[in-house]
Amino acid sequence: MASDQDGVMLPRLRPGGVARRGIAFGLLGVVPLVVATLSISGHSARREFLAGVSVLGFFGAIFLVFGAGFWWLSAGDIRRMRDWRTLTSQADSVTVVGPVFLRSGLCLFVLGAAAFGLYQLVDAAPYDSWLHS
Repeated sequence: MASDQDGVMLPRLRPGGVARRGIAFGLLGVVPLVVATLSISGHSARREFLAGVSVLGFFGAIFLVFGAGFWWLSAGDIRRMRDWRTLTSQADSVTVVGPVFLRSGLCLFVLGAAAFGLYQLVDAAPYDSWLHS
């Protein structure tokens, strides 16, 4: 990859690319969530597990808002985690933290939404079904 005069990797990050990667990571995280959910045997324990994991969606929304705010504050000077060594002041850390918060917020939001959806399915499952337990 090419670098500019400050040593920052080019091309700069774009919000769409960061968002796509965060959503992809969240969707990949749904697979272990489903496996873990189906490995829990009791119905109430399965519902409690899914309710606990669905709280991650709330934290994801908070990370998403802060990440978007940091992205806006950095005014187009967005850097990758690999560009951490190019920071010259504490205020420059916003340029790295914005994409990290945005990506992790979307990942957690997708994972929390999937857990909430699974919670609704498990809660509405008939007694004799495999989804009930």
